Amino acid sequence: MPDAPEIFGMPAEKGRWGLVALGLLINLCLGSIYSWSVFVSPLAAYFTATLGREVTAGEVLLPFSVFLAFFAVAMPLTGKYIERYGPRRVTIVGGLLTGLGWLLASTATSVEALYVVYGVIGGLGVGIAYGVPVAVATRWFPDRRGLAVGLTLLGFGFSAFVTANAAGALIAAYGVMATFRVFGAALIAVLVLAALPLRFPPGGWRPKGWSPPPPGVGTAPISECDRRAMLRTGAFYGLFACYFIGCLAGLAAISIAKPVGTEVAGVEAGLATVLVGFFAVFNGIGRPAFGSLADRITPQKAAMLTFVLIAAASVLMWLVPGVPAYVLAFAVLWGCLGGWLAIAPTATASYFGTCDYPRCYGVVFLAYGAGAIAGPQLAGFVREATGTYLGVFPLVAALAAVGFAAAWLLMRPPAGVPGSVPPAGAPVEK
Repeated sequence: MPDAPEIFGMPAEKGRWGLVALGLLINLCLGSIYSWSVFVSPLAAYFTATLGREVTAGEVLLPFSVFLAFFAVAMPLTGKYIERYGPRRVTIVGGLLTGLGWLLASTATSVEALYVVYGVIGGLGVGIAYGVPVAVATRWFPDRRGLAVGLTLLGFGFSAFVTANAAGALIAAYGVMATFRVFGAALIAVLVLAALPLRFPPGGWRPKGWSPPPPGVGTAPISECDRRAMLRTGAFYGLFACYFIGCLAGLAAISIAKPVGTEVAGVEAGLATVLVGFFAVFNGIGRPAFGSLADRITPQKAAMLTFVLIAAASVLMWLVPGVPAYVLAFAVLWGCLGGWLAIAPTATASYFGTCDYPRCYGVVFLAYGAGAIAGPQLAGFVREATGTYLGVFPLVAALAAVGFAAAWLLMRPPAGVPGSVPPAGAPVEK
């Protein structure tokens, strides 16, 4: 057993919570993308009034999709560099690129330019930095992994509560392009400073007084998989499909939260901006709540619960499209997206172990990228084809039913994976 480490001058068992707090702050910055719906109408007005170009709903939503897609692509590519260069350096690189994407967005003279400077550069920055706090939490918290990951990711979901209201005020006072510049500078400063204390525990460290449960119970994986072994399991494909559907539903809701409020529910524009921040609270709370549930009732059952909630919220919004239904349905949809961003990393560590976790979860996280493209574009397509966003909700309800079936049939721990190794302390069959 290695010497007991200290964090922030405290024993690791206490000091490690400070790393969770830093992870929350980092994700609060990275999650500013979730305030995008506040930028949609001002950007459309800017391109029309200043540049003389009419843009469609799908065009203004596409930078959001490009950002999230490159965010997801960068995740599996970054995993090995987190191990090689350490969490501090990788987070600094990601933070600099994230802020640069926002800064360069202020110079865009077309929607296509936003795809590159905001979507590609900013998305790559978030993808590089996002996996680091999650990897740090899974290493320091083998005993309470779901809760620690959920709290770390709370900042990403809660971000829109802060950034949407800040963006709305800045846009009203200074304009949309100046708001991009303010966000970019602030993100660089905070992310670089928050990255400095990040580190992994020494090899073999475990919390004082804690022993891993028997294999297959709780959070102890039956086997430690590398990425190649994980890809040979049915559990991976079940998890990937469920994660995709959960993200598609949630990211569609996030991308259209404000316009659905004003166009479908009849909410005043200023109140709709405030409600985006309100929904973000549920997105944030969903992460520790469902992370803790994944610890207690297994990731599979937590996943099935999200799909029941997503279907119920979508049917409610479809059949009773008023203000109460809008507030309740979107709170649930944002909350379930937050839940999936805790369930999926917890399930990855629980099913496949942590020896190759950054690369394994990087592949799983591609489901988020696929959902990021499909969800907002589905919403934009329905809006352009029908003249309303209302038709999005029966489609999401049907997909939730498919997700429930996939979770029930496929999303369960593998019974042993060829090419994997038993976790430390597990009995070895002879």
